[in-house]
Amino acid sequence: MSIPTHTNSYYAASANDTVLRPELSGEHSCDVCIVGAGFTGISSALHLAEAGYKVIVVEASRIGFGASGRNGGQLVNSYSRDIDFIKRHYGEQVGEQMAAMAFEGQAVIRQQVAKYQISCDLKQGGIFAACNAKQFEELKAKKALWEAHGNDQLELLNADEIQKHIGTDRYVGGLLDRLSGHVHPLNLVLGEAAAFESLGGVIYEASPVTKVQEAKAEGELATVTTAKGSVKAKHVIVAGNAYITGIIPEVEKNSMPCGTQIIATEPLSEEMQKAIMPNDVCVEDCNYLLDYFRLSGDGRLLYGGGTTYGAREPEKVEALIVPKMLKTFPMLKDVKIDHAWTGNFLLTLMRLPQVGRIGTNVYYSQGYSGHGVTSTHLLGKVLAEAIQGDTKRFDVFAGLPQYPFPGGRALRVPYTAVGAAYYALRDKLGI
Repeated sequence: MSIPTHTNSYYAASANDTVLRPELSGEHSCDVCIVGAGFTGISSALHLAEAGYKVIVVEASRIGFGASGRNGGQLVNSYSRDIDFIKRHYGEQVGEQMAAMAFEGQAVIRQQVAKYQISCDLKQGGIFAACNAKQFEELKAKKALWEAHGNDQLELLNADEIQKHIGTDRYVGGLLDRLSGHVHPLNLVLGEAAAFESLGGVIYEASPVTKVQEAKAEGELATVTTAKGSVKAKHVIVAGNAYITGIIPEVEKNSMPCGTQIIATEPLSEEMQKAIMPNDVCVEDCNYLLDYFRLSGDGRLLYGGGTTYGAREPEKVEALIVPKMLKTFPMLKDVKIDHAWTGNFLLTLMRLPQVGRIGTNVYYSQGYSGHGVTSTHLLGKVLAEAIQGDTKRFDVFAGLPQYPFPGGRALRVPYTAVGAAYYALRDKLGI
């Protein structure tokens, strides 16, 4: 087997830790075996290790190989579907229970960064940018909704005020969330992995899981199998998100891998950094197929956007993203692009996480639908609570019904692409 490597991203090029952990071989046992060394897996592993559990993490490739090490690095609060949507579709009680957790993920990240002194370029502040008047009215409603559920760090920005944060006249207004922020995501998960290992946790890389066998009866052990080894555990967490197939097929039918693309410019001069992002916040616009951008720790502009359904990888990422960047910042027309990459996230029909348990002791959490950085850290904590016997918050997520995409596996991609095109047209027309 060849040695697995990260995608050719800015994050991989600036990773703090490049050490390859050993491949799983032979037979092992532990309290909890976790499949996947991304944010969900490592977050839950760290919480469990802090509680004294013996935990083994088995990763098919490298720590943070998937969306956790490739994403935009933005700490966006709430969920891909907001609290008002949840209340309408699942009832007031479920909505209030979800709302009580909506701003916790970012707090978990900040706590772990401070506790373990993780070097990951953590910065404060994020803006939702409105491209038209309709979107700006929706941001007014979001501000009222979030303030009603405890977020008192919000500021509505008009067209003039938003230009104090973003050097463009593209937006008619925005919403600044000071509980948001941005981070080098690969260095965050690598730092969390190091913290987990410092507590006695073990991570195996280059070890694709071929089978997860849940316990047949209460009190029995589950088994995780790879090509060269196996792990028996009291509990298993499957946390492979868009990069896992065939392990839990009954869950996979209710989700779809999707791709998003990001570019990183060369380091910009301090003058240019101040011109385009004077307050160093992160930004995402309010379009259905949204753009998102921020400055890196070393002064590059990271710009992402677009979605490819079915996790197709475009041949030329720059051709898709550079025009978006120049529409926002035409002054960057002569700036060199140093890195361009794509990564897959997992989409669910209702845009809410898939969380549940198979049998008595196999748990899973996936499908964050573009809101993964904060949601994974919340769910990692919630999974750890459930394994320790407190299932109240786990049951809230597990109780959300999940539905397959229309058309089944064969037609889910074209159906979803047609729907996305419809909403993109609405964004363009401002309706």
